[in-house]
Amino acid sequence: MPSATDNNPAILFEDVEKRFGDNVVLKDLNFSVAKGDRVTLIGPSGSGKTTILRLVMTLEELSGGYIYIEDDPLAYEKRDGKRVALREKHRNEIRKRIGMVFQQFNLFPNMTVMENIIEAPVHVLGMSKADAKAKAQGLLDQVGLADKANQHPLQLSGGQQQRVAIARALAMDPDILLLDEVTSALDPEIVGEVLAVLRQVAETTDITMLIVTHEMQFAKDVSNRVMMFDGGHIVEENTPEEMFSNPQEERTKQFLHAIV
Repeated sequence: MPSATDNNPAILFEDVEKRFGDNVVLKDLNFSVAKGDRVTLIGPSGSGKTTILRLVMTLEELSGGYIYIEDDPLAYEKRDGKRVALREKHRNEIRKRIGMVFQQFNLFPNMTVMENIIEAPVHVLGMSKADAKAKAQGLLDQVGLADKANQHPLQLSGGQQQRVAIARALAMDPDILLLDEVTSALDPEIVGEVLAVLRQVAETTDITMLIVTHEMQFAKDVSNRVMMFDGGHIVEENTPEEMFSNPQEERTKQFLHAIV
């Protein structure tokens, strides 16, 4: 497993800032995620964790600083000492390498499960429908939904919809997978089925993962690095073993005590 100090990180945040009006959510954020790393962000609601994922996915606009995906600038670059916005075409090309699974599934309700999964591979990657369907069927088998291809999302349980959303993200063969509180909208008894799928992805692929979750056991099982966020800053970072058994910072201790 590469360490976060290796060259050519999968994701690099350099002096990142994000403001919503007068509210500064992230300021002077600097960290990297090495290729193949699985990094989990923990911390209280409103600490900026989901904003980080949305910036990487270009769903939010950077207020300052730079994000690089494997050395390629994502939305802004330095040019002649200035910070210059990159064209939408460039952003779209970089974004093809990134998959995201959202809290609320975000499936198209008017499409079947199969249509949801093949939509982007066909229209974004230019894959043939036959190849996209074959791949999608394999992914549905992988997430335990091989018999649901022709159903619509609203015919499925929340846990099944989230597993379809995972298959849809994987259908793009992403280098990076962003996971945003993927179990928080689910009934407690079906959380396990979604986490089991993600554990398998973590164990059987070298996809770089950046994860936001309140499921600490999942963070322990899947991550090789955990970062505690509060107030838009990194309070502490360590291995899962150290973070959860021997946190160093008082704010981390308070947070972990509150959610156990």
